[in-house]
Amino acid sequence: MLRVLTLSTLFPDASRPNFGIFVERQTCELAGRPGIDLKVIAPIGLPPGPLARMGHYQPLAALPMRETWRGLDVRRPRFATIPGTGGRFHVTGLFRALVPLLDQLRDDFPFDVIDAEFFFPDGPAAVALGARYGVPVSIKARGADIHHWGHGPTAPQVRRAGRMADGMLAVSAAMKDDMAALGLPAERIRVHHTGVDLDRFRPSPGHGANASLNVAGPLIVSVGALIPRKGHDIVIDAIKALPQATLLIAGEGPERAALEARIAAAGLAERVRLLGAIAHDALPALLAAADVMALASSSEGLANAWVEALACGTPIVITDAGGAREVVTSAGAGRIVAREPAAFAAAIDDLLRSPPPRDEVRKAAAGFTWPANAAALHAHLSGLVDAAPQQRRRA
Repeated sequence: MLRVLTLSTLFPDASRPNFGIFVERQTCELAGRPGIDLKVIAPIGLPPGPLARMGHYQPLAALPMRETWRGLDVRRPRFATIPGTGGRFHVTGLFRALVPLLDQLRDDFPFDVIDAEFFFPDGPAAVALGARYGVPVSIKARGADIHHWGHGPTAPQVRRAGRMADGMLAVSAAMKDDMAALGLPAERIRVHHTGVDLDRFRPSPGHGANASLNVAGPLIVSVGALIPRKGHDIVIDAIKALPQATLLIAGEGPERAALEARIAAAGLAERVRLLGAIAHDALPALLAAADVMALASSSEGLANAWVEALACGTPIVITDAGGAREVVTSAGAGRIVAREPAAFAAAIDDLLRSPPPRDEVRKAAAGFTWPANAAALHAHLSGLVDAAPQQRRRA
């Protein structure tokens, strides 16, 4: 029996059901494998004092400290985050919060390995905890944890964690290259692609926009948080050159007001709609209804939305970010274009004029399954435990 402690500050909860849902899906699949005993630590970062009970922190502060989530035993300890410090003290706060919890947990659950599912602050804290409890540590890089936290004041902590970890995972080969460019040892980095539920994300028999979406003509969908990095403004501008098309954007975030103003200024209110946060269970129908999924990201690891769209038979138009070339491996899967409105408009128009067969598009997602993802993770973690010195495993 392999006892896995999964540590992830990126994990869904009742107030954020879509937050890190890919970590949840991966963890559920791993936990369901024979020979696995798993518990989840999903820490919640909160500012000190009364601030923790104000504004958007209030629902987080109200979450239970322990619950069963999708069949997983999940603990949600709080750790202190100090605003205005650029994350410098996140790791210290996280380590201090986890030690008493894990000291107690280890009496009944002597975990063999720590599986950190986000590089910062999870990774540096996991390395310190691994040393404390004498167990190997794996850290997974997903995107912003390297592209953002791997630079600036927290970069030394990220680099040290990667060098001290027993193993690392990267969501794409491109992400592995980015990690190696930071000075992390490439020989300890394994590419670990995301998964997609091919039973849920599949072409719809009645493909096409319908009355329930209030759309006539070609439908373009974009899925991602309303933040500058996702480039929704670029896709909105591209729609100006596609007068018959409608764009639906699924996601929420701080750029909503700016995007609404952009839509209004361009006179696109009838053809571009911000749908807000969409439950993950509702995404298959939306993606299957679309003619194209477009996302103009400036950086990515390997976006789940890319693979989910392809599984629905919907071609994608994306930038050359992260693992884009590991996903768009044929003309039928879509186009990789420059991060500018004219390039997006031309590629979308090309796919609308000559749509690839949806079963051909779906083939591009065939290698991305949760069972394959979990099997690879199981093998990776088992290998780290097997390679650990006997005295460390007995510590």
